[in-house]
Amino acid sequence: MNIKPIRSDQDLQAAFRRLEAIFQAEDETPEADEREVLVTLVEAYENKHYDFGPADPVEAIKFRMEQQGLTARDLERYIGPSGRVSEVLNRKRRLSLRMVKRLHDGLKIPYESLLAEAH
Repeated sequence: MNIKPIRSDQDLQAAFRRLEAIFQAEDETPEADEREVLVTLVEAYENKHYDFGPADPVEAIKFRMEQQGLTARDLERYIGPSGRVSEVLNRKRRLSLRMVKRLHDGLKIPYESLLAEAH
């Protein structure tokens, strides 16, 4: 693991590329540890350099999907069957607390974004 601080948008993009490569790493492996550290560094950099404010839950999910190259099918493990994922992404169903916890734990989406009022 060769981790260094994220000091520029170029460093941020490199961190995203590495995260894409190790995103599916098994828990309790060196790659999973690296993923956890990189996510923390990315969040710290973004919080310092970008004033996103709390996004609404759907936008937060879509943003993370874009960052990590995820599809709606990838969200099934956090939200439930494909119909439920579609309802959430189309704002026809609100997130349950269980979904919020799974999205936070699995995709590291901040609770404040997942629990924010939708716009």
